[in-house]
Amino acid sequence: MSDSAPTTWQQRSGWAGVTQTGRFGRAGGDPGVRLDLLGRQALATIIVRPGEEAALDRLMQERLGVALPATGRAAFASAGSLVWSAPGQWLVMGPAASALADLPQRLAGVAAVTDQSDGRALVRVGGADARALLAKGVSIDLHPSVFAAGATAVTSVAHINIQLWQVDDAPTYVLAVPRGFAGSFWSWLTAAAAEYGYDVQQVPA
Repeated sequence: MSDSAPTTWQQRSGWAGVTQTGRFGRAGGDPGVRLDLLGRQALATIIVRPGEEAALDRLMQERLGVALPATGRAAFASAGSLVWSAPGQWLVMGPAASALADLPQRLAGVAAVTDQSDGRALVRVGGADARALLAKGVSIDLHPSVFAAGATAVTSVAHINIQLWQVDDAPTYVLAVPRGFAGSFWSWLTAAAAEYGYDVQQVPA
C-alpha cells in the first residue's frame, strides 16, 4: 500500500464557491450597485466584563485610535473598525487576517475576545442604488435622516440574521452574514440587485 499524502487544510473566504466576479443583471449603462467581497478580513467579537467598560474604552483607543461606539453606532479608523452589536458587545474588524492577533492578550481581564473571521462572510455594498437595493430586504428604515454614516443595526434579510453598518454617505454599507447562510443570502442579494445592474469584485485580504 502506498503512503497517503498528508491533508493540507486551506483557509477559504465565506464566499468561496458561492460567488463570481464580473458584471451582472441589467445590461447597458453603469451598474447601479457595486458588491465588494471582503475575503478574509480579521473579525472578532468583544464582550466586556461587568464594570470594565471604561478600561475597555481606554484600551481600544490606545489600540485602534477610536472610542467604543454607543448603541447603534460604529467607528472607523485605519487600524480597524469598532461596531456596536449588543449591550456590552462590539464587533472589531481589522484590515488584514492577522491584524487582531494581539487582542486576547491586550484585553485579558477586561473583555472576552472571540475570533469571528471564519464565522461570517462580509460584503461591501455601494453604488447609486445601494440604499434602494437593501431597502427591499432589511426590516429597518434606511432613510438618511435616521440611518446615516456611522449607524449600525442587527436585522434580517430573507429570514437570515445579519448585521450591517453604513460606512459613508455615498452611501456605502458593510454586511456581515453568518457563513453557513452565505449562499442563501447571496441568492437574495443578486436577485434583488439585478434590476440595477451590479458589479462584483473580490477585495484581497
